[in-house]
Amino acid sequence: MPFTGGIESTANGLLLLSVVAAILYGFMVHRPPTWRRTVAKTAGVFLLGLLAYSVGGPLLLALALMASAAGDAALAAEEERWFLPGLIAFLLAHLLYVALFATGSSGMGILIAEPLRGLWALAIAIAALILLSRLLPAVPAAMRVPVMVYALAIAAMGIVSVTVLGYVIALGATLFIVSDAILAIRKYLMAETSPHEVWAGYAVWVLYYAAQLIITLGVLLA
Repeated sequence: MPFTGGIESTANGLLLLSVVAAILYGFMVHRPPTWRRTVAKTAGVFLLGLLAYSVGGPLLLALALMASAAGDAALAAEEERWFLPGLIAFLLAHLLYVALFATGSSGMGILIAEPLRGLWALAIAIAALILLSRLLPAVPAAMRVPVMVYALAIAAMGIVSVTVLGYVIALGATLFIVSDAILAIRKYLMAETSPHEVWAGYAVWVLYYAAQLIITLGVLLA
């Protein structure tokens, strides 16, 4: 187990419960919304937030995970009225992650000193611009500004993550970005009858939870 005390310890118990909740939701991804489905979706990352708090991890990490869990709860309803609140919750989570990663950043100079990191950050920026150029014409007028702000925030989160020593945090942040990109494509660019609809739904959840898990453990076990 990654934390001291064995499986009976609070930290390891919370981690296992989080993984179980995430797996349970994986079987419910394409089921109609119910309170059980909402609980399973929310619990995965909420328990990671409790884990971060219980082991005395950075407050910014715990808050980012809790904000993400709030976003999960909002989006689980799959109703348009809850989409903007969910987007705002995840926007807050990304801003908290930017602040968290900045505390461990080696500075933007590392993007020049290490070409791989520089190319990684450049790829994130270019991908964000390309996706926005495709999304904005398809997004309702009232949602264009929120979507643009969100895209800038998640791109900033990804770029700052690349400046953190090691590659674990950058990997988690990149998976988060890919998950959100698939979610946006699925919502605004993919037809409901598309043959890609099924795998896209699973991919969004698997990549998203893996991202949160990797970031959480990467920060707590650093």
